[in-house]
Amino acid sequence: MRTFAKLCLTIAAMAAPAAAWAQDAAADAAGDALNSGDNAWLLVSSALVLMMCMPGLTLFYGGLVRAKNFLSVAVQTGAVAAVASVLWVAVGYRIGFGDVTNGFFGSGDIWMLGNTEGVLRDGYAVSERTFSLFQLTFAAITPALMVGAWVDRARFGWVIGLCALWGLVVYAPVAHWVWGDGWLASRMNTMDFAGGIVVHTTAGVSALVAAMLVGKRLGFPRQLMLPHSPALTMVGAALLWVGWFGFNGGSAVTADDSAAGAIINTHLGACMAALVWLLIEKFKVGKPTSVGFATGAIAGLATITPAAGFVAPWAAMAIGAIAALVCFPMIQIIKGRLGIDDSLDVFAVHGVGGITGSLLLAVFLSPTLGGAGYDEGFNMVSQLAAQAVGVGVVAIWSAIATAVLAVLVSLAIPMRVGEDDEREGLDLASHGERAWEFE
Repeated sequence: MRTFAKLCLTIAAMAAPAAAWAQDAAADAAGDALNSGDNAWLLVSSALVLMMCMPGLTLFYGGLVRAKNFLSVAVQTGAVAAVASVLWVAVGYRIGFGDVTNGFFGSGDIWMLGNTEGVLRDGYAVSERTFSLFQLTFAAITPALMVGAWVDRARFGWVIGLCALWGLVVYAPVAHWVWGDGWLASRMNTMDFAGGIVVHTTAGVSALVAAMLVGKRLGFPRQLMLPHSPALTMVGAALLWVGWFGFNGGSAVTADDSAAGAIINTHLGACMAALVWLLIEKFKVGKPTSVGFATGAIAGLATITPAAGFVAPWAAMAIGAIAALVCFPMIQIIKGRLGIDDSLDVFAVHGVGGITGSLLLAVFLSPTLGGAGYDEGFNMVSQLAAQAVGVGVVAIWSAIATAVLAVLVSLAIPMRVGEDDEREGLDLASHGERAWEFE
């Protein structure tokens, strides 16, 4: 009997994990139990996205500016992410992902993340707090992307004031429209897997408007303003590239094959864009450059983002190649033909990339091309129309709101520093420090 009892206990112990897993899976499918694997993946993804902003974006942008302005980029990027994070917890998350009422702004009693402890995010097997943390990192990096448009001349206080208001007036409502089951998603069927519209279109268009309002750098375009450290830019691009796995892979909100597919597509899109960019440089300027490789990779990452979880790997490579072919000449158009000093090409890379990817999504979503397929009642043409409406509305709203906010903040804090401060460099003029001391 003792031997038989031991045998029964052994079998029970072996079967318990499988039974528990089956129960968890059934509960997760019903959306009423936390899946620790999904929850852990989203926490890791949150850390990866934060790494994209600090230090990834800091080093990427910092290497592209002149040495006398490196710290100003670092402080602006960090401070923008910090204020955006605080405001997101206070009110932004409610606006973006609160209860759906009118389809334009979220509602509910989740101010300061109140009433979220122990609550699951509706429709997912992760906690509300984990989901809000992941979305917080998006809210932090999106306005920080705009810093590249006004480097070398924008006043620090104006930057912080603009970005603080921008996160609540532009980013959070657009997140609700597209990701929070707002009107663009529910009524128009606009799709955006990880931010081609919500992140890159908003930041890119707003950066272009801000660059026009702030004005050109002293000496632009006559004076050659070379990056002071392409090496730092390459390191920053590498951190952004790795962090983007969390950006896109985490947007699956599950630790399963869909996340893996999104990550594979993310990587392939970046690889193809970087390689095609180098090829273009070889023909255009005679030599492939490190800055070109880094810029091409970021363009590919921005362009594949809205489609990462919806398309086949070969389509991701095609999207990456198209990203380079579209974004490279756009830099020349913005700075050369239009004479707009979008200093670090935020619109040409992020804005144009995000818009391009959002439109290409409608094409490569086709199941005949290996895509995830269209919703009932939609085909390639109708989905393309839905994407175009989403891009157009968000671009117009971003442009108008940014212009108004920039001018309003400038009534209290001037947009740019004085000419003497600009010549001296913002590191000393605005922060009293030098990035590099060689004495």
